[in-house]
Amino acid sequence: MTRAPSTSSRHPAQRTVDLVYFDAGGGHRASALALEAAIQREGLPWTVRLVNLREVLDPKDSFRKLTGMDPEDVYNKRLARGWTIGLAHELKVLQAVIRWAKPKLVRPLQQHWLATEPDMVVSLIPNFNRPLYESVASALPGVPYVTVLTDLADHPPHFWIEKGQDQHFVCGSERAVQQAREAGYTDDRIHATSGMMIRSAFYETESVDRAAERRRLGLDPDRPTGLVLFGGQGSKAMLGIAKRLPDTQLILACGHNEALAKALRAQPARAPRLVLGFTPDVARYMQLADFFIGKPGPGSVSEAVQLHLPVIVVCNSWTLPQERYNAQWVREHGVGLVCASYAKVPGAVDELVRDLDNYRTATHKMHNRAVFELPGILQGILTRAEALAGGEESISGLALGAQ
Repeated sequence: MTRAPSTSSRHPAQRTVDLVYFDAGGGHRASALALEAAIQREGLPWTVRLVNLREVLDPKDSFRKLTGMDPEDVYNKRLARGWTIGLAHELKVLQAVIRWAKPKLVRPLQQHWLATEPDMVVSLIPNFNRPLYESVASALPGVPYVTVLTDLADHPPHFWIEKGQDQHFVCGSERAVQQAREAGYTDDRIHATSGMMIRSAFYETESVDRAAERRRLGLDPDRPTGLVLFGGQGSKAMLGIAKRLPDTQLILACGHNEALAKALRAQPARAPRLVLGFTPDVARYMQLADFFIGKPGPGSVSEAVQLHLPVIVVCNSWTLPQERYNAQWVREHGVGLVCASYAKVPGAVDELVRDLDNYRTATHKMHNRAVFELPGILQGILTRAEALAGGEESISGLALGAQ
């Protein structure tokens, strides 16, 4: 089940890089697409392939045929309904099942890598990195394996950073870098970026006449405006937030949750509101807002801060365990406020609006260029791996010649 280690005879333009993702939560696919676009924009001569882990592990779609839905759909529906209170315990159960099933997971992954022969594998997902790494290392010795954390920090053990492996980690915060060191990795295996990877659209925004655009959308150009966003699936929590803020002008982005959008449109309010369904142009609506309200997701918080929106996030026992550090990050950098419950959001809005300029100044101090830094990091990893493989082949050739 192993390809002999060798230096590829292909031209560098034929190098193939696989980005591993799945659709749980939506952020992992978004990160894979953002990285693919960044590599193309950088002009690197690589073929980039997006690899959906579920399709590799369940090529016959057995789970969907049995249940009528993809496994990621179960998770996404729970997020949309706000059923997250037990996920910390369930995460441990999931990780135990993955460890128990590792031999069964590794075999189809080995077969996949042998059939497709990538020159580098980049994981953008948590929990599965031990079987993923072991499958690459055993099937394709010498092919580098890289885990790009799409959270600001790890949630140990067994979430992002697994101990005892010969792989690389890309970390978007000093906390994540420290966690990788504590797990025993040396600095040549740890690659720091200046933040979370987000789409280039959040850097390429055009100037907008906010007053005119707000008027066009039925909003008051002079009212402080909050953007409420809970990922691509929305959340029922948005109903409670909107109900508690009848006098606050809001843009409510519901993603694919049409039922939520309908309920919000029917909810009475004294201030103007704009309720959105799914839109790929979140950056444009962030430009029209003054602050952000949502869960402490690493992507949405990073996007808001990039566009200089101070944030209000809620962090409590319902918060996904892997997202709780993000609330601490918000406090540490002074880019917003953290509430213990949704009932505290109105007070936080009042406090934030009173001191909006100072919070906005704090967002301007953040200089996140991760999406532009990552192609160079990956290029360096691949170049060093190929140089090492070439050196090993030269030594092997000399040894054979001596015989």
